Amino acid sequence: MAAYLQAAVATRLNVIVSGGTGSGKTTTLNALSSFIDNTERILTIEDTAELQLQQVHVGRMESRPANVEGKGAVTQRDCLRNALRMRPDRIIVGETRGEEVIDMLQAMNTGHDGSMTTIHANSARDGVSRLENMIAMSGIEMPIKAMRSQIASAVNLIVQASRLQDGSRRMVSITEITGMEGDVISMQEIFRYERLGVEPNGKIIGRFNATGIRSAYSDRFRQWGYDLPASIYEPIV
Repeated sequence: MAAYLQAAVATRLNVIVSGGTGSGKTTTLNALSSFIDNTERILTIEDTAELQLQQVHVGRMESRPANVEGKGAVTQRDCLRNALRMRPDRIIVGETRGEEVIDMLQAMNTGHDGSMTTIHANSARDGVSRLENMIAMSGIEMPIKAMRSQIASAVNLIVQASRLQDGSRRMVSITEITGMEGDVISMQEIFRYERLGVEPNGKIIGRFNATGIRSAYSDRFRQWGYDLPASIYEPIV
């Protein structure tokens, strides 16, 4: 999974990390950002500065609430609009939770490959529904098919993080978005976390496993010099 994620980030797939509160989304985003090349120009947009990127070319932007008189607010959407004029290679949004989702998807669609963000959702399929809901909440009237095709062309990978009942945080699923089938966004799960049982002290026993489906981006990985062996997609029996 680590080799796969490294290839996905290095070959500039657009990644969304989804999960519930306290499931380790920002931590996962920080870990994934370590695979970004040092020569790339990155812009981060956050409400509160949590990301700790180690690269050289990092521009940080933070949103700002309105003052007592209700003036001077700088929203994440304002930051995103300005970020597009700063010629970034990648845009990393700490968390997408409102109308800035439109600008985020457009940035992913207009040549800022390798952009990343986090959203609150309980599964990869829920994550896509949440993106649709946020677009609807932004007040833009858009047909559902146009909305979904926008999401399908912008987002390549959804990494699902979860906090299990014993308090441990796990990457429970890595899912690729492969396009549209009719009006439905087609997705395929590549890796998942399998729960095998519970120890007497309540600790969950589990393992990471492949689903047996080969990545739709394996040709892209090879072209970029990341020739992953086919064996990593073979499930452990």
